Amino acid sequence: MSKPRTKFNPEVRERAVRLTQEARRDYPSLWSAIESIAPKVGCSPQTLNGMGAQHEVDNSTCDGVTTAEKERFKALEREIKELRQANEILLLDSAFFARAELDRLKKNEARHRRTSSSLGGRVNLQSLSYCPVWVLETCSPST
Repeated sequence: MSKPRTKFNPEVRERAVRLTQEARRDYPSLWSAIESIAPKVGCSPQTLNGMGAQHEVDNSTCDGVTTAEKERFKALEREIKELRQANEILLLDSAFFARAELDRLKKNEARHRRTSSSLGGRVNLQSLSYCPVWVLETCSPST
């Protein structure tokens, strides 16, 4: 089983890297210096080597992505994820409300058809203005 991952604060990282750089003179290779310093710091040699490599990237000694850039990328990825979730919610809501509006319009249209069909279609009100009253009474829907 692997050891649980430990987060080292920046001061501990800085101190460990500084100790490794100072001990480098006393050892034949960088790796042997790392192996001697790692137990004193409380981490594995691989972790200490990674701290040293990241320190070099952060100080522009070698190419790579700095810690600040990594944090910014993580923040942007979180924001993108949240925005995608919000967009999905808005799309679902708009589809729901559009469907509800369509159903409401269909109900109104059906209600309108029922009321207008009792007259038997379209009625030309201008033509009724000169009709005798008895014609109007026979055309009324109450009969």
